Amino acid sequence: MGGVPEPEPYPEPYPRTEDEVAAVARAALVREIEATGALDGEPAWRAAFAEVPRHLFVPYYYIGVLGGSERLWGEDPDRGRRERWLRGAYVDTPLATRMRDGELVSSSSQPSLMAMMLAELRIEDGHRVLEIGAGTGYNAALLAHRLGDERVTTVDLDPEITESARRHLAAAGYHPAVITGDGARGCPERAPYDRIIATCTLETVPQVWLEQCRPGALILAPLATGLIRLRVGDAAHAEGHFLHTSAYFVPLRGRPSPRAPSPHVGGLPRGAAQNELFRFLLALTRGSLDPQEALALWRREGRPGRERFGVTVSGQDVWAWLDDPTGPYAWALT
Repeated sequence: MGGVPEPEPYPEPYPRTEDEVAAVARAALVREIEATGALDGEPAWRAAFAEVPRHLFVPYYYIGVLGGSERLWGEDPDRGRRERWLRGAYVDTPLATRMRDGELVSSSSQPSLMAMMLAELRIEDGHRVLEIGAGTGYNAALLAHRLGDERVTTVDLDPEITESARRHLAAAGYHPAVITGDGARGCPERAPYDRIIATCTLETVPQVWLEQCRPGALILAPLATGLIRLRVGDAAHAEGHFLHTSAYFVPLRGRPSPRAPSPHVGGLPRGAAQNELFRFLLALTRGSLDPQEALALWRREGRPGRERFGVTVSGQDVWAWLDDPTGPYAWALT
């Protein structure tokens, strides 16, 4: 996560107040998201991004995180730096919002990726949504704009994160349920849900999430540098494929990792070691395949993209697979 790109030049007439600057920058952000195709056929999400003020959810953020960071904040006494903060809040890029001992623990995701994920949830009027990972509260605000406060729940383990998210949401005029708790356990007291969206990377899919969903619900979550979308059959069964896009989020906190760390890729051909799709396969199968085995599979199967992979949850068993959940290529995620 590096520096924030320069925003578009201002149109005439030149905006003067903070609200005017934010409105111009927000409109430019919506145009940028629209250019990605993420808002095609999604007028409700377009309205949400056009109206929810992202800058209220990032009162400060860090740029140049790798190799030394600079903090921009909305209360900076320097007017020029304040304007950099405000305009930077509306650039289509992720923003590092919380650091601890030099490690990123919370961020505001790239808006175009957020728009794509929200569209892929296929939300309908009346749905109840559980978000795992409150972050800044911005995603919960977008959901609340679409569905209403009472139908949105966001959960995070860190009380500092939930408190700041609640404060940001209130400042923007939204009041969904913000719960401090272990996201791996969901939020049973506000179930059942029609949709679950995680904004943190998983090691596996918690089976208890299925128990809190209505039959037919969708779960969308980052897993192994990709995004898995599962259709829930009942409290013990769900299945689905990965979307085509890559996705990098901070890990789900609160549970020890049940799987081995990422494998070393030394000794592999340079092209394979640096190929994003091959590294996705490595991340998905780590602990089951070593890099050479993964490379042989990847080549044999024609360098498969993410869409050919899927995940099945059946009771306490969770496994990833290539092409067919009952086929020869399957790897336990439990």
